[in-house]
Amino acid sequence: MQIFQNVQQFLQDCESAGKPAIIAIVGPTASGKTALSLDLAQKINGEIVSADSRQVYKYLDIGTDKIHESQRKGIKHHLIDIIEPNKEFTLADYKRMAIKVINDIHRRKKIPILCGGTGLYLNAIIENYQVPKVPPQYDLRQELARYYEQNGAEALHKLLEERDPQAAARIHPNNVTYVIRAIEINVAGGHTKQENKGEPDFEVLTIGIEWSREILYERINRRVENLMDSGLLNEVKALLMRGYDEKMPSMSSIGYQELIEFLRGNGTLDEAVEKIKQNTRNYCKRQSTWFRRYKNIHWVPGEELETYFSNNQ
Repeated sequence: MQIFQNVQQFLQDCESAGKPAIIAIVGPTASGKTALSLDLAQKINGEIVSADSRQVYKYLDIGTDKIHESQRKGIKHHLIDIIEPNKEFTLADYKRMAIKVINDIHRRKKIPILCGGTGLYLNAIIENYQVPKVPPQYDLRQELARYYEQNGAEALHKLLEERDPQAAARIHPNNVTYVIRAIEINVAGGHTKQENKGEPDFEVLTIGIEWSREILYERINRRVENLMDSGLLNEVKALLMRGYDEKMPSMSSIGYQELIEFLRGNGTLDEAVEKIKQNTRNYCKRQSTWFRRYKNIHWVPGEELETYFSNNQ
């Protein structure tokens, strides 16, 4: 594929110029990022740095579609399973840890491949976001928590959308803790996160995977069904039995919230599964909108990737 030639030329140019290089693979849920990242890592002596805000949590395996150790083809993966589900993990935490990992990969003369669908995590590295150092505003947090209890998650999310539409597009309404933190940063800092960009630390080649909406939605529906067949419901039950509260940021992930509602007696299992599919499709729309704003992105048709993998199995 042409994209592999582009990658090799990019890496040669960076080496000649003495600049640290990163390959970023982006795209919406179920687009095929994992398969491409593994194949590319084998070709260029790379290691994969996850940019997924849910795969950082331990025990959330099926619902976040983590790649199992046995499927990694000997490629080292970073920033997966690094924190307990009841711990707070911020954008600042991610950026600090990701930069440390990337620098270590470079020192070992390998190529970091940043791979994931969490737009803000990707931007923190690609565009060197200067994460606002806003201390916790506890009075404001309590006020927003009360507003959430009285008016619900959608109303709280609307407050964020009015102040910071870009952050609202990234954060799911059910992720109440993140919504409150984003409002907190906006109120205290007086600006949106998009205004805080520094000079990039790395040369980045960004590869995006695109599908027609109809095919992507079919892939999402199949993926949800596969997650259910793999035991997602039992995983949710196990997390609740461990004592992880459904209001924790980790548990607000799509797939977990809908099944928790089912376990609470709200609706049937089939209805919960359909909600997971719908919510995933909605999230996919937001991801696609986010990545469409990227400049100088190399788009690869999903059908082309599918043909490539079919011919190289």
